[in-house]
Amino acid sequence: MDGFMNSIGNLMIPIEEETEYIPLLSEEEEEDLKKMNIPDVLPILPLRNTVLFPGVVIPITVGRDKSLRLVQEVYRKSKILGAVAQKDSSIEDPDFEDMYKVGTVAQILKILEMPDGTTSVIIQGRKRFQMDDLLTNKPYHAAKITSLEDSDVEPDGEARAVAAALKELAIKIIR
Repeated sequence: MDGFMNSIGNLMIPIEEETEYIPLLSEEEEEDLKKMNIPDVLPILPLRNTVLFPGVVIPITVGRDKSLRLVQEVYRKSKILGAVAQKDSSIEDPDFEDMYKVGTVAQILKILEMPDGTTSVIIQGRKRFQMDDLLTNKPYHAAKITSLEDSDVEPDGEARAVAAALKELAIKIIR
């Protein structure tokens, strides 16, 4: 490797001159995503002030009874749910209109019971989807969905310049 390694905590990140981004998924995981069988109906977890993207792993605190029941049942079964951002985080029990229509299929990696009594869930975004129709909201939300395919886009000159500037800034921050 012609680049160098930077340490963030215990994580070593290889940085190469020709690398334009740090991949969120390995090539093997990307292939698994393409083969992943997404059901037509998913349990829907509304997220407050959070947007989940494919490949990203995030912890979320689950506070609503509906959401807690959803993650517990899904974790015992398929571990797959639909994560959708709420339009207004102050709404306690969002309806179909209160959520954005595009979300991310997520896999529950772990459920953690915290010392203060709250529940945190570690989820990983897998693939984008569009909610077509909310089927039920009891005992939790479930929707008919259409899986969305990502398209490979060749970056133009401006996109390459922005990526290079972001890479340079990230390296400065890491140092």
